Amino acid sequence: MSKPIPEPVDPAKVAELALAVVRAYRFPNLATIDGDQPRVRPVSPVRTDGFTVYVANLRNYHKTGEIAANPKVELCYLDDRHDQVRITGVAETLTDRVVLQEIWDANPLLRQYLGSIDNPALIVYRIRPLRVRFMREWALEYIEVPL
Repeated sequence: MSKPIPEPVDPAKVAELALAVVRAYRFPNLATIDGDQPRVRPVSPVRTDGFTVYVANLRNYHKTGEIAANPKVELCYLDDRHDQVRITGVAETLTDRVVLQEIWDANPLLRQYLGSIDNPALIVYRIRPLRVRFMREWALEYIEVPL
C-alpha cells in the first residue's frame, strides 16, 4: 500500500476550511482537566460564532466543577473526511442576557427540558478561542488558523 498523499491546503483558505469542519460536525469532543486527570466527552454546541463556541450545561454536571477549577479547555472536531479542527480556549460563564435569550429562543430542546431561561440549573459556557488548528486527513501536521 502506498503512502496516502493529503490534499494540499491553500494558506489563504485555511480559516474557511476549518469553519467548514466546525459547521459540518455537530458533536465535538470537549476536553477538560479533573485535578490531574484529563476528561473528554462529546457536547452539542447551542451556538457557534466563527470559532467562538457556546455549550449549554447543567450546574450539577461534573464538568461544571472541572471548568470552575480550570477554565482551559479544548474542542476537537472531526468531519466525515477525517479533517480535524482543534479549538484551544477558555470557557467563560455567559452572563450576557441578550445572547442567552437568543440561544434560548433558538433551542427548543433547552426550552422543553429546562422550562425557563431562569432555571438555576442552566449554565452556558462561551468558549473563547486562544488557538485554532486545522489538519487534513493524513497530513500529520496542524496548520495554525488565524484568529
